[in-house]
Amino acid sequence: MTETALISTFDALLSDLDGVVYAGPHAIPGAVESLRRLAGVGVGLGYVTNNASRSPAQVAQHLRELGAPAEDHQVVSSSQAAAALLGSLLPSGAHVLITGSAALAQEIELVGLVPVRSAEDNPVAVVQGFSPDLGWKDLAEASYVVAGGALWVATNADMSIPQARGIAPGNGTLVAAVAAATGKTPLVAGKPEAPLFHTAAKRLDSDRPLVVGDRLDTDILGGNNAGFATVAVLTGVDTRESILAARSMERPDFLINDLTGLYAPYPAVEHDAGRFRSGTASAIVRGQSVHICGDPADLDSWRAACSAWWAANPETTSALAPVLEWLDH
Repeated sequence: MTETALISTFDALLSDLDGVVYAGPHAIPGAVESLRRLAGVGVGLGYVTNNASRSPAQVAQHLRELGAPAEDHQVVSSSQAAAALLGSLLPSGAHVLITGSAALAQEIELVGLVPVRSAEDNPVAVVQGFSPDLGWKDLAEASYVVAGGALWVATNADMSIPQARGIAPGNGTLVAAVAAATGKTPLVAGKPEAPLFHTAAKRLDSDRPLVVGDRLDTDILGGNNAGFATVAVLTGVDTRESILAARSMERPDFLINDLTGLYAPYPAVEHDAGRFRSGTASAIVRGQSVHICGDPADLDSWRAACSAWWAANPETTSALAPVLEWLDH
């Protein structure tokens, strides 16, 4: 690895899983090899996931089966964050309705609370996390309890989740169904809140972590909220176009195609008189357009375009997409 490689200036990588390391049961090309190289260059590794359907031990086992380095303690999940939040708000022994997996119920037990599956068990709170087995009856049970005034915590609010066959509904979609039925809004424990990232960094004794993810609204926003450097990959949900249009708090510091890009030199973006240059590409903003000199297939073109557009629009609270004008060199 050269000294100019992107990862060389960080002491740990905090990696998302779905859409970064794997899609469904299969590893994303180049991901496992990239993760295995970290130890050789003295960079720690932690996994930060919003998927609450499996326990950290089960996640670590899946990663090991794919060939990736993973000890149980390296996995920090939104189910752990949700359990910790509920444990801080409820007395020991309180009943909590589980709208989610057995792994989520286990985390609730570990903080001294009692998981239940029915409104008839008098729960004082609902915790809702993703599980592919959830059905209408589960959402109805949650709605009865939430509508009755119980505390409601969602592990995460991802609206979609990458699967081998494409993009599928995530926990946020199911949470939205209960919200629509009850008119209530849950507390959200996982990404994009900062504690999940701080916990992961602390476990690795990291001062300079790099957060990598495929989603602006969870991974990148969460890393930014935690005060860490962030890098977006293009192997999951967000695209070059959606990243360019990102609102201020969801803008990554770096943009790479996949995890192999961690080991490549990352060009410094230079600017002069409004023109931003990345490698051989350059971009300049004209009104609501970005004029790009470069190849649309070259990531440097998008890095230059992002730098130019974001500099021209430093404070945006909603996505703002420019018109793109591609010019020959």
